[in-house]
Amino acid sequence: MDMRALVGRNFARIRREKGLSQEDVEERSGFSQQYISGLENGLRNPTIVTLFELAQALEVSHVDLVTPDGKGKPRKR
Repeated sequence: MDMRALVGRNFARIRREKGLSQEDVEERSGFSQQYISGLENGLRNPTIVTLFELAQALEVSHVDLVTPDGKGKPRKR
């Protein structure tokens, strides 16, 4: 499972469900719209502190950002 892609998908889905634009999240979180776009596209590798702060901006638990959504390919161990 690619965690960057998972977090990006979850973040984008939750943001859209809440009717927020990337710019709205930028205002709430202090992270730039470019950073948020990169996150949603699986290009960013956020720290746990960043995940927590972004979750607060979306008013969800940080766990919601890392919960598997069933769309990722399982990694071989």
